[in-house]
Amino acid sequence: MGDARSQKVSRSVDHDDNRRWALFLDFDGTLVDIAERPDAVCIDPILPAVLAQLRNGLDGALALVSGRPVATLDLLLAPFNSDAAGIHGGEWRYRGEYHRVCSEMDDGLRGVVHDLRAAARQLDDVIVEDKGASVAVHWRLAPHHEQAVRDVVATCFARLGSAFRCQSGKAVLEILPVFADKGRAVSRFLPLHPYRDRCPIYAGDDLTDEAAFAVVQAAGGLAIRIGRQSYAPTDLCLDTPKAFRRWLMQWANTGSIPHH
Repeated sequence: MGDARSQKVSRSVDHDDNRRWALFLDFDGTLVDIAERPDAVCIDPILPAVLAQLRNGLDGALALVSGRPVATLDLLLAPFNSDAAGIHGGEWRYRGEYHRVCSEMDDGLRGVVHDLRAAARQLDDVIVEDKGASVAVHWRLAPHHEQAVRDVVATCFARLGSAFRCQSGKAVLEILPVFADKGRAVSRFLPLHPYRDRCPIYAGDDLTDEAAFAVVQAAGGLAIRIGRQSYAPTDLCLDTPKAFRRWLMQWANTGSIPHH
């Protein structure tokens, strides 16, 4: 990749080692391909070992930042576990201690989950994913139902107060606490050891990652996009999660960020 943004990455890492970097990684669409159903995601068998090797090489400065709950990430990537922010930063784990930033769903949001499930029963292959502190509605298996999903989510969301927001992703809409976003999640880690005084890198693939891209770039770090969507500019772009996994594996094996 010979564009100016890729050259920026190459110039910045020629003389650096792992002690300089802190790595933040989205999960779906970044480490793994997006599946038709959230529970059907396929994990590359070598991925947990690669992540563990990277985490050790970075002296622990690696955190997952995902819309999935932390417990789900642990299950999918076992035996690997690390610092992590789940539900877009609504919960996080640091040095083995778990913190919930937002409370469990209140009665209003629980009622929304009930109504969304009732509506989804009338829309074949639309999936309602209850994450405990947020709710996501997926139409990847039923693209012809996109507008119907958008309409019902908008109607339900309108009943909630200002403590919640509605967020778009790839064939999904999610209702979640207003202060749960990936940029805030990364910002929460940055002042802490071993992330403090390191140059942050964030890798993601979706609109939900834009806030985190902005945080790391404002801190002088690097934003890596997986895929070719025309969103905000990033410092490096890799076409697929498979290509990004190869990039991570090369970093893990050499101790240096690969040149592109």
